Parts: sequence; structure tokens; C-alpha cells
Amino acid sequence: MTGADGGPAPDGSPVADGDRESGAELGRARWPEVGESVLAVPLGATEQHGPHLPLDTDTAIAADLARRLAARVPDVVVAPAVPYGASGEHAGFPGTLSIGTRALEHLLVELGRSADRFRGVVFVNGHGGNTEALQAAVRLLHGEGRRVLAWAPSGPADDSHAGRTETSAMLRLRPDDVHLDVAVAGVTAPLPELLDALRGGGVGAVSSNGVLGDPANASAEEGRQLLETWADDLASAVRARLGHGS
Repeated sequence: MTGADGGPAPDGSPVADGDRESGAELGRARWPEVGESVLAVPLGATEQHGPHLPLDTDTAIAADLARRLAARVPDVVVAPAVPYGASGEHAGFPGTLSIGTRALEHLLVELGRSADRFRGVVFVNGHGGNTEALQAAVRLLHGEGRRVLAWAPSGPADDSHAGRTETSAMLRLRPDDVHLDVAVAGVTAPLPELLDALRGGGVGAVSSNGVLGDPANASAEEGRQLLETWADDLASAVRARLGHGS
């Protein structure tokens, strides 16, 4: 997140003008400053995002949305982002790093258990491949009586990875890291139609460039609108599920 001076985000990335949000960063706080807050944990991935987007796209978007949440809802503290997830479906592409579903589930369970001094925890998930582990972890944590919420941004079924949606978001957040000169469409079939092939052979089995969607017509303005809409939805979910007022 940025401070009043418009500095860089916690991950060191620049933040577009108009997207500088305030809010508490757990990593920069001292323990007496934390209090009984809601902890927002950005959950991302390090994986290929086509030839035109950076490997940390999911992490960057999740971290930005957590910062926006902190600007909208009082007493939200943003944890350092988790940059690795369950990304085995992208293993055929260089640069992808994955800890797998089981390890991720254990990681999230232990993070949730360790956060008992917080009023509640919201995992802000930027990668669809993390969903199975996240759902299992939240079920277990709920069963233990902990206040935990899992949330993820929505998107079109035929634009699920490195297409127009994510490209627009990154054009808003880190335009210098988006290479539109090599941005081309991949497979544009709806994700449910691709699941069997994805489970059998990964993303490379259905898309040679790693894109599930079409980045054509992506724009920073569309990215601004998407990020605002997602952040509003996230804030509403936190208020409703973790009992936080405006």
C-alpha cells in the first residue's frame, strides 16, 4: 500500500495515480499498533500469465484489493501477500512455481490459527487454482470456531487467465510490466468446457501461449473500473460476514 507521500506498494511495485489507497500494513506495524483488527491476507501465485503479463499478476491484484479493502473498512490490517499457490496446471511453462493444494491448505490453516488475536481473517484470493485448498482450509477453521472468510474477484467464464480482465487490471496497476506488443488470444472457450483437458494435461494442453481468453481491447480505464467494483464487493462481504461496520 502507499503512504501519504505516494510511495510504492508493499511488494515494491508502482501504483497507478488514483489507485493510492491508505490502510495499515501488518509487516510495517509494531505489535501495540495492531489491536483487534480484521486481517486481510492476499493470496496469489507465481505462474505464467501468457507472453505479455508478469508472473506475479495474481499476487499483485490480490494485494491491491486488500489495500483497497483497508481504505474502505475501518481496522483492517493487510498482511504480507502469499506469493505461492497451487499452480500445477501451469507447470509446463517456465517461471511457474507451485507448492500444491495440500501444502497450501496446511499453510492457510496454520495462518488462520495463528491469527486468533485478530477479530477475523479474510483471505483475498487472486488465483483460481487456490480455490480447493482455500475452501478446505476455511471449512476446517470454521469448524474450530474461527471467524474466517474466503473471497475472490469474479470474471467471465471465457476470460479466466491472462485475458482482457487481468490485462486491464495490470494496465491500471503496473502498465510498464504489460507487453501489449506480444499480447495475443489463447483459447476462448468457457472454463467449464476446458476442465477435463486442464486436469489431464494442464493449461499447455489447451493453450500453447498460456492464455485462456483474449487480451484484445484491454485498457487501464477498464482496469480501474474492475478494481473499484471488486473492492466494493470485497468490502461488502467483509462487513456482512465479519460484522464490520462502515
